[in-house]
Amino acid sequence: MTRHSTQRISIVTLGCSKNTVDSEVLMRQIDANGLELVEDPNEAECVIINTCGFIDAAKEESVNTILEAAELKRSGSLKSLYVAGCLSERYREELSAEIPDVDGFFGVTDFSSILETLGAGLRKELLGERRLSTPSHTAYLKISEGCDRPCSFCSIPLMRGTHTSRHIGDIIQEANYLRSLGTKEIVLIAQDTTSYGLDLYGEHKLPTLLRELAAMDGTDWIRLMYAYPAHFPLETLDVIRDESNICAYIDLPIQHIDNAVLKSMRRGISRRATEALLESIRDRIPGVAIRSTLIVGYPNESEEAFQTLYDFVERIEFDRLGVFLYSSEENTPSRILGDPIPRAVKEERRDAIMNLQSEISLRKNLARISSNMRILLDRIEGDAVIGRTEFDAPEVDNEVLLPLTDFNGDVPIGNFLDVTITDAMEYDVFATIRRQS
Repeated sequence: MTRHSTQRISIVTLGCSKNTVDSEVLMRQIDANGLELVEDPNEAECVIINTCGFIDAAKEESVNTILEAAELKRSGSLKSLYVAGCLSERYREELSAEIPDVDGFFGVTDFSSILETLGAGLRKELLGERRLSTPSHTAYLKISEGCDRPCSFCSIPLMRGTHTSRHIGDIIQEANYLRSLGTKEIVLIAQDTTSYGLDLYGEHKLPTLLRELAAMDGTDWIRLMYAYPAHFPLETLDVIRDESNICAYIDLPIQHIDNAVLKSMRRGISRRATEALLESIRDRIPGVAIRSTLIVGYPNESEEAFQTLYDFVERIEFDRLGVFLYSSEENTPSRILGDPIPRAVKEERRDAIMNLQSEISLRKNLARISSNMRILLDRIEGDAVIGRTEFDAPEVDNEVLLPLTDFNGDVPIGNFLDVTITDAMEYDVFATIRRQS
């Protein structure tokens, strides 16, 4: 076996926050083995691409990134190229045949084999430790892997396997490690956070986990993402309400609201039950921000079904919302339905909902003018300092912009700040530092 310890290694991460965590775990192991990591693939001799294979657009991005790296290898600037992650897990044989410049393909969490190929070994005593690729004040914390939900359109179980919860003790240990790195915001993620604990403890343990995380010393913000709506444990809402360091925020992917579409999607929940859950969330957590995602263009989404979805969004007024185009995925149940809705129609439907959402978001943001809020400062961008409220997750939600000149050259990035909202746009608000009277 060739040892590559003298090579500069770069990891390129594509796709979702789950991939981000996987890459961070691998980077910590590489660090611990004394290998050199560099951020820029153009400066590396070895590149590892952690791919996404969820929908067509993500697969296309992954393939293009691999091809770009393969070109670097052919030019001689790159010595070795490895591909890991979801796309590699699902299409290893096809990719190997089509892109022979890749030296090896690995699955989603095949860290041992990757390290062995690099001439290193898995340091088991470091499990739960990561080298953060996000700013150190905010970090994702994966509480489970895989998914048991039978959604007809989704390929995640094909790539990530069945739902497997992590032990509460291991999660707490990792959270403490993140705190030692200066992390102030912990974002809980999984393919399905709702089901946390069912496989391991025989019951929903999300409320228990949240309580234990909230009790940790120095934990400022805890945020819940990817909560599946069916069989959501309502006790979770009381924990979010009662614990001051858990953000009044829930990411709840609805996907659709028309009953016929929901049934074909195999979502395990009806329109009536979905609306009842949303009502419970808002009743039990005053001022909560609800984020959701939708899919338009599903094969049996008629014009009437889309109008039902549009009217629902108009009435519910989500605080944050994303919309995806339906993607027909191989080996998923919905594949047999074909893909009868033209892309142009899908895009038209997506744009209609997002235009509606921009109006809703603007109205909500304008209502915050003159209010005082606590924000977490993320970064400096041009002549503005960028932060977020507890109602906004990193990377995907609204931001708060403050003039750089307000800080007199001393910007406390990664710290909290009290501000007053002064103006608003559709997806961002402007603020000034709150002056104590």
